[in-house]
Amino acid sequence: MQRAHKKPASKKAIFQAIVLFLCSYLIFLILWIQIKDRYGYIISMIASEMVSVVKDVKFEEIKEERGIVQATFSPRRMRDLLLDLPVKVNSFTFNVPLTLGILVALFPFVRRRWSAYGQALLILFGVHLLYVFFFEANSLTTTLILRGLETVSKPVLIFHQFLWEFTNNMVIRFEPFLIGFYVFIRFRG
Repeated sequence: MQRAHKKPASKKAIFQAIVLFLCSYLIFLILWIQIKDRYGYIISMIASEMVSVVKDVKFEEIKEERGIVQATFSPRRMRDLLLDLPVKVNSFTFNVPLTLGILVALFPFVRRRWSAYGQALLILFGVHLLYVFFFEANSLTTTLILRGLETVSKPVLIFHQFLWEFTNNMVIRFEPFLIGFYVFIRFRG
């Protein structure tokens, strides 16, 4: 029994994907500039609430000003001490227009589009959430250890530093291509 080989993409389909990418990238870039700060605020709010559950801190407030979201925490053992953690929204959202452009370019090549694009957007949201979560967890761990409010545990410190560095230096930088690759491999038609 012979397997049916899939036809390689035609030149027309590849050209169509390139045009779709370029047009959608420009549109998403213009739109993203308008909403990225609100998105960053929401991501930071959720991540800060999550961090306060994991670390021995209370999430006090969050402020956004000129592309920087600042979360304020207080250690539960020292309520009068406030720790401010500023996060630049651009540091984790700069790839969103590229990611969305790649997803639009894959439109002719994927099946079950609702599922494909829904999963891709959930992964994108999850990666951004992890970025802020690991940044805050690492920063709080380091600060609390330096202030003597948390016992020094080398494995815990290394764990937090590794997760933050890996997310910052690898996952965020390659997120558009990882998500595009996932969607193409998982949902190609």
